[in-house]
Order: sequence, then structure tokens, then C-alpha cells
Amino acid sequence: MYVKDHMTKEPVTITKDVKISKAVDIMSKGHFHRLPIVDEEGKLIGLVTGGLVTEKSGANATSLSIYELNYLLSKTKVEDIMLTDIKTIHQDAFIEEAAQKMLDEGISVLPVLDDETHVIGIITEKDIFQAFTDLLGYKHQGTRFVFQCDDRPGFFAGIAELLAANDANMEAMAVYHTKGRGTEAVVKATGEISVENMVKILRDAGYQLNNVTQTTKFGTTKNFDM
Repeated sequence: MYVKDHMTKEPVTITKDVKISKAVDIMSKGHFHRLPIVDEEGKLIGLVTGGLVTEKSGANATSLSIYELNYLLSKTKVEDIMLTDIKTIHQDAFIEEAAQKMLDEGISVLPVLDDETHVIGIITEKDIFQAFTDLLGYKHQGTRFVFQCDDRPGFFAGIAELLAANDANMEAMAVYHTKGRGTEAVVKATGEISVENMVKILRDAGYQLNNVTQTTKFGTTKNFDM
């Protein structure tokens, strides 16, 4: 999963001479909270956010009236408050690299650059969340099986063979480790076979199921007792 497949492409950008009030208006009308600032060649030179405007203008603590504050913002350029030490990501980076960089840096947004540092996209923590749910097929029609995972070769091969033998298709797969329950594997599958029958087939083959959840084509879910 690449950053370029989950970023907002061709994001709105501004130049450093734009007034803060104009930047706030652009963010408000666009329903977003960050604006990359570029030079005349479209290369990244800064970033302004709604939170930064509030912080730098002292909007929450100032004794200025709303009219005085608006006047101040209409006369001040974004270059006077913009962030210049900006963490970025390349469009061909993997989505997990973007997620890890956000975690490491304590940030929620990364401008996406091409090889010449032109801004071609922007990716936020919301995009990461969406990519995660898409990867696991959370809202997609099908059945999610959670297995107690054995640490042995062929574990998934056996599951895949059983699903294929019953005209079921494995659409998503993940493995995660817990302190309390050990290693678990998640498999999302679709097919015509009933959930009850597939559960029996898997159990008869020696697989331990910790959870089974079915998602309908309407996005509703049903949990099966284990």
C-alpha cells in the first residue's frame, strides 16, 4: 500500500505572501485544517494550520476585540507564522512508513512530495485510519475469522486450501501479537458457503477460532458465538 494511493491529490496550496485571514477562509470553506505553502515553482517552503493560527495570533487569550483580531489577521502574511521545519513523505513510500513517521514525530499530517520536492499530495492520520480499515476489509461484505495462530509453516496454507475447496475467497489477512492471548490471525473471506458450515469445517480441521464476524453488503455486522 503506497502513500500515493491514499493521499489527497493536488491539495490546495498557497504562497507565503497570502494573508492569514485569507488562509483561514480557504481552510474553512474547504473543510480542512492544513495548508502547504509553496514557492513560485510549487516547491514546499512551509505549512500553516488552523491550530497554528490560533496559537500565533493568541486568539484564545488576546484582549483584542474580534474586529481588532480580524484586522490583524488581514494584515499579517502566512510567512510570518508558518512552520518551516516540515516532515514530509515521498509519494512512493509505503503507507506504514507514513504512519510510523507521524507516530515518531507526534504529528498528524505529512505533505507528499515528488522527486523535485513539488507538493503533489497530503496525507493525514485520517487517511491512515481509512487505509487500515480498507486493508482489513472492515466494511466490505464477507466473514472475518480470528484464529489462534500456531507458529508453524503452512498455517495459512491450510486455511486457504479449506476456503478454496468450499468456493470461498480469502480477501484480507493479518497477524498480530498480544501479551495475553498470544498470536492471532485475522482472515477476511467471501463465498456462498454458510458461516456455520465454514466454521465447522475449520474446527474439524483442527483450527481454533476466537471470533467470527459477518459483514453484510449493507455494512451491518453479526457476531457468532464461539
